[in-house]
Amino acid sequence: MLPLKDTDKPIVQKLLSAGCCARCVLRFCCVSVQAPYRQPPQETLELLRAFIGQKHDGKVQNSSTADDSSHDAAGEPPSKRAKLDPSEAAADSQGHACVCVVCLGVLQGLCGAEQAAKVAEAVREGNYDFDTLLLSVSLPAQLCVREHSCWLHVKKEVRDKGLALTKDDVIQVKEAFKWTMQGLIAKELGGVAVVTKSSFEVGVEFTHPETDSDCHFLGSSCPDCFKPTKNKQSVFTRMAVVKALEKISDASFLELYPCPPTRASSSCVPQDVQCLHASVFVAGRYNKFCRSLPQTPWLIDGERRMESSVEELIAAPVLSVFRADGFNFSSSGREDVDVRTLGNGRPFAMELLNPHRSRFSEVEMKQLQETINKSSDKIRVRDLQIVNR
Repeated sequence: MLPLKDTDKPIVQKLLSAGCCARCVLRFCCVSVQAPYRQPPQETLELLRAFIGQKHDGKVQNSSTADDSSHDAAGEPPSKRAKLDPSEAAADSQGHACVCVVCLGVLQGLCGAEQAAKVAEAVREGNYDFDTLLLSVSLPAQLCVREHSCWLHVKKEVRDKGLALTKDDVIQVKEAFKWTMQGLIAKELGGVAVVTKSSFEVGVEFTHPETDSDCHFLGSSCPDCFKPTKNKQSVFTRMAVVKALEKISDASFLELYPCPPTRASSSCVPQDVQCLHASVFVAGRYNKFCRSLPQTPWLIDGERRMESSVEELIAAPVLSVFRADGFNFSSSGREDVDVRTLGNGRPFAMELLNPHRSRFSEVEMKQLQETINKSSDKIRVRDLQIVNR
């Protein structure tokens, strides 16, 4: 049984008729229990049909006629109403799932064992040190537009039933995705916990080129929300689209965008899984014994003036052992190239970016310190240790 109420029936009917997948129907009905999202979507679809009293004979019965009359009563322009054929509901005439008009397939075929196996494989290939992981999801900005359209589609039913329900109560696509995928990924990785806070993050990104233009009408309606920036390929970022949807009136939106959204012929495209470990910080003190060694690489007009530097002599062994993608080097002051640093040495710290190995014992840090010291007679390191930010 699904945790739905009788007042949800007209909402379920309208969403299925509009072409929403089973999991998106649950989201719009504000189902916050995770278990229904984890069961096979076809089973959930059958339960939803039974809930609203539909008899499934190979096609989903739909109430497009009733929907059209309600649109007419609301005064919506006929050109913007979606004409729904009975075969264009949550499944086609053979019972195969069509692409959801809201999540564009993210909560359908892209949210199961096959995708979990791909994520787990990417994690294993990265060969990271981790005990837990955080799953993050990046979705196309146009999903916000489509969700807003579907929300307006059911808003009248919500208002007529006197329900205390707002758009913010709808479960987000990324939350439903995580609820569905967390257990599958944990199983693929041998029981590793997928948590809400971890130093190791696994990012899953989706794009949908077919509907990239869905957001463009907002550019003319809310131009203040879309300002070009140097680092962004498109002005239609997710945050900008959300801001524009908060400003645009329901009437203006319905004039410019179909309600419910039109169907897409393809699902979202999953991009490469990105793994990222939080920075690890290493600190210590260094002595410099050479009078021709700069603290950092010395470049003038793109040409190197000295063959090495304190930074490079320390960083090379550290990067190799931590298997980090890069580093930032900082020190407590600096000395001229021809000045030695004696005594207790100068304090320094390194931020190691995306380290694949992050856990070291005191003995291993001592061994790393000796490796640095044996690599050159120009410097010496002491008190090498892992520290917090």
